[in-house]
Amino acid sequence: MADKQISLPAKLINGGVAGLIGVTCVFPIDLAKTRLQNQQNGSRLYTSMSDCLIKTIRSEGYFGMYRGAAVNLTLVTPEKAIKLAANDFFRFHLSKDGQKLTLLREMLAGCGAGTCQVIVTTPMEMLKIQLQDAGRIAAQRKLMPQTVAPGGPVEVKSPTAMQLTRELLREKGIAGLYKGLGATLLRDVPFSIIYFPLFANLNDLGKRGAEGPAPFYVSFISGCIAGSTAAVAVNPVDVIKTRLQSLTRGSQEDTYSGVTDCIRKILRNEGPSAFLKGAYCRALVIAPLFGIAQVVYFLGVGEFILSFLPKRNN
Repeated sequence: MADKQISLPAKLINGGVAGLIGVTCVFPIDLAKTRLQNQQNGSRLYTSMSDCLIKTIRSEGYFGMYRGAAVNLTLVTPEKAIKLAANDFFRFHLSKDGQKLTLLREMLAGCGAGTCQVIVTTPMEMLKIQLQDAGRIAAQRKLMPQTVAPGGPVEVKSPTAMQLTRELLREKGIAGLYKGLGATLLRDVPFSIIYFPLFANLNDLGKRGAEGPAPFYVSFISGCIAGSTAAVAVNPVDVIKTRLQSLTRGSQEDTYSGVTDCIRKILRNEGPSAFLKGAYCRALVIAPLFGIAQVVYFLGVGEFILSFLPKRNN
């Protein structure tokens, strides 16, 4: 990304295209991650990622694995575009006369990118988690009725993102869509602090000469390694964020008042290993997402699309 100068519109297109391709490829794994992270002791329905996907297909059909995908496909374009473009923006303004950034400055650029993206990420994840977890709750009602509170919330049959949005806005205002904002920041800022410097340094190892760009396969592998490493590193916070943003629970599942309360109850009732729930799923989701993003940047998809637009005469 940093090897060539790319215009802001091209960066936004590249980030959006990469997000759309990546989400389409790995969304079922992301659904399994959400359901594995949300199930608590006493209401364990799935034993592994494969078990979750098999049971999902059996009970909800093939497209059940894509519950909530429409939300992601709609919002992933601005989310990924903001993340990647913001990182390039901060890297540019933190560099001195084109010199290589120090590790601290690379981390600061990543911090800025992670902070900017939560504007879109938080409501996107809030809606996506409700849609993804609806199948788990429905399966619990059918297979494990003792885990569902008799006076629990009325279940909306096949809720849509628009229904959830209207309900949240009506009951809690805009704050309803931004529930878990603090946990999202605690996840995305450290993720970006780890990912962007790690990618940049891994990518530099594969450059052709001192100034030459790295081959596309080096960018892809660097994106995958950096993405999976950062994903596993922040997985404990991702578990906390998922639990805080889930609105529907069974009678034997804990509710949480905030990040500290969530950490305390997970440690007490499930042990430290609970913070690693879905870690390998998250690595399998994030690695190709960012690998694809780097390849899209390398191929110049955004520049290619913009080349068809009429150029403005000065």
